[in-house]
Amino acid sequence: MRKRWYILFVARDAEGQLRKIPIPIHYLYVFLAGALIGMFTITGMAGSYARMLWKVERFNELRAEKDQIKRNYSQLEQVSKEKDVQVASLGSIAGEVSVIYGLKTNSHLIPTNDDVRPEQYQASLETLYALRGSALSGAATAGLQEGTERLASLSDWTRAADAPSLWPVEGRLTSSFGSRVDPFNGEGAFHSGVDISVPYGTPVHAAADGVVTLAEFMSGYGRLISIDHGHGLATRYGHLSGIAIAPGQHVRRGQVIGYAGTTGRATSSHLHYEVRVQNVPVNPHKYLRTTMAQLGGRGDS
Repeated sequence: MRKRWYILFVARDAEGQLRKIPIPIHYLYVFLAGALIGMFTITGMAGSYARMLWKVERFNELRAEKDQIKRNYSQLEQVSKEKDVQVASLGSIAGEVSVIYGLKTNSHLIPTNDDVRPEQYQASLETLYALRGSALSGAATAGLQEGTERLASLSDWTRAADAPSLWPVEGRLTSSFGSRVDPFNGEGAFHSGVDISVPYGTPVHAAADGVVTLAEFMSGYGRLISIDHGHGLATRYGHLSGIAIAPGQHVRRGQVIGYAGTTGRATSSHLHYEVRVQNVPVNPHKYLRTTMAQLGGRGDS
């Protein structure tokens, strides 16, 4: 005979009697199955609702990004139009300045009806700033004073302004550049600079702006200073009695860097002065154009 299972609920009635209420166990299975189905249904609905909310939020984000991109595009169009106007204006200004000072014409600066490329705009700005800088720094004046040819470029002016054109000391030339008779042995020798006779302790000035690369004792030169002026140009100052600067220091044209003396192979107090191009000694005479008096007497220490 098949067994039957029941769930008994025991309750007390109003008269205090205990009553047993039997419920077939398969009812419990039906109840549990319904509860599980309901739970899964609710969970699924909650998940669907969450996904819908995420999709709505993402849609709103994309729409906001689209609106922002449209605004950015409109702004870029406006900026592009303004740059076209600016580059035409800058090109005109640079062209006028180039004509006035005899600079070579830059094809990038010639106004055209074509669309202006970013590199042209940048080149115009850089040229304008360079022209303004050359005017403020005196590069243009230096270039014209150096007698640079009419169709010189701005870089030519800059090199002329950076050239070591200042006399480091003012005195009498006692030995020129090139072949000479060595004062110690009386034989022919090559002189890599010029000797300028000045009293012992005379301040020595930097011939141009630059960075000190040497400030030490060197055989033959005695106490020596070497300054790098850029563009492959360097100057040397030998036989010094004292040094007023240090390696790595940036010096200005006319600044006192040391004092004349007799250290090294020297027979009397003087300054041995060299100009080197790519470390090759050249005749300093073509660079010596300005004296401290012409510079304004400045002697910064």
